[in-house]
Amino acid sequence: MPEPPSGTSQETPRNVFAFGATSFLNDTASEMAYWVLPAFLASLGAGPAQLGIIEGIAESVASFAKLFSGYFADRVAHRKPIVVAGYVVANAVKPLLAIATSWWQVLFIRFADRFAKGVRGAPRDVMVAESVDKSQIGSAYGLIQAMDSAGAIAGPLAALLLLPHFGLRGIFWAAAVPGFLCIVIAAVYIREPPRKSVSSQPQDSSANINARDSSSLESSGKTNVMSAFARLPGSFYYVLFAVTLFSLGNSSDMFLVMRAQSIGITATHAPLLGLVFNITYTLFSWPAGRYSDRFSRRSIAAAGYVVFAAVYFIFALAPSPLAIWLSMASYGLFYALSAPVLKALVVDTVAWSVRGSALGVYFFVTSVATLLASIITGELWKHYGAPLPFYFSSALAIISALLLLTSRGKQAGTAHNLMFC
Repeated sequence: MPEPPSGTSQETPRNVFAFGATSFLNDTASEMAYWVLPAFLASLGAGPAQLGIIEGIAESVASFAKLFSGYFADRVAHRKPIVVAGYVVANAVKPLLAIATSWWQVLFIRFADRFAKGVRGAPRDVMVAESVDKSQIGSAYGLIQAMDSAGAIAGPLAALLLLPHFGLRGIFWAAAVPGFLCIVIAAVYIREPPRKSVSSQPQDSSANINARDSSSLESSGKTNVMSAFARLPGSFYYVLFAVTLFSLGNSSDMFLVMRAQSIGITATHAPLLGLVFNITYTLFSWPAGRYSDRFSRRSIAAAGYVVFAAVYFIFALAPSPLAIWLSMASYGLFYALSAPVLKALVVDTVAWSVRGSALGVYFFVTSVATLLASIITGELWKHYGAPLPFYFSSALAIISALLLLTSRGKQAGTAHNLMFC
């Protein structure tokens, strides 16, 4: 069982920036391949049905991998090998798309890629939290998220520039370059966070209770997945409920693209919608994370949900193409205010000994809810028209924001580590 983190050290900047660089390079490689995958499948004779099977299986396996990798992240002494292995597998299989000749081969490649992503996610985020002082967790997650979304800009732009010269298969080979650099940086520059003894931890009653429970269970040999999840505090499950409710309205962004096209924005401009949103996402992720270290994380995440509600409300009304463009730019602000801040919020609500389990449950439940959201949105759109699912998502976002804002009153008497600020 790993000991709790020792706080800041001279390794802190190196680890945070190393994780940021690996995120940037890995996402660049992934996005280069992802955006040309539908066209590549079409060239193999596959259609939307096969694409749905591939992405459905890939995302499902990633969700389960996140759940169990979080559990094991709390029980291994060294997490770096897991994280590096995840990057190695993901970036080793992407170039294999260049030699694929059937859609089922693409399925296996995507399966391996997403499984690797799921395995490395929770251990990486626990390492990030242990690499910095408690007062810098939001800033660390924000910086890494900014680098990740910057890769989501660089990847499609690189594919756009290379595609006319090298074709679809050439893009997959080219993705091996940032992928290889990602592996090198992960292997060479990421360091295991420093440790210290349990006795030197701050005397936080709830955290110590969880830590003692963990030690007792492990010493008796009775530790299992369900007991680990049962030891997560009620404050965590309250946040999880609010976020899951929101996620049931957070359908695929492709529905935003479809709605934009229905009011006159052409398909050729669809990639620009993603570019506009990712620029905002990149610019505001680090500031949002840093501010969450100084102010209430609940309030910042709730503000993100309010931005989401406003964007979806405007998409429901669809007043003009200009309004859609402006809303899409604002949509990046929602991601910046929520994605890094919520991870920091989850880490705040639990003891150090169950951070991995908490992150694993958080990733798993929200992933499943997001998959359900796309089904709900599709059915509402089909039977009641385009505006209703956007109104529905907007309403869920407002309710979830209110739940986050009212959670302080429900936990006024808890110990400090169960507080959200």
